[in-house]
Amino acid sequence: MLYVLALVAVVVGVDVLFFRHHSLERLIVNVGIVMVFAAFYLVFLKHP
Repeated sequence: MLYVLALVAVVVGVDVLFFRHHSLERLIVNVGIVMVFAAFYLVFLKHP
């Protein structure tokens, strides 16, 4: 649960700070952030 909250906080923070008026760039960066979080989860946090 904490991991999901961290993901949401990072996405919202990046959106507000850097991509407020750029919709396409915002979408691309958000997808990239989610992919990085998913990769980190699969490599380090997933139980065997």
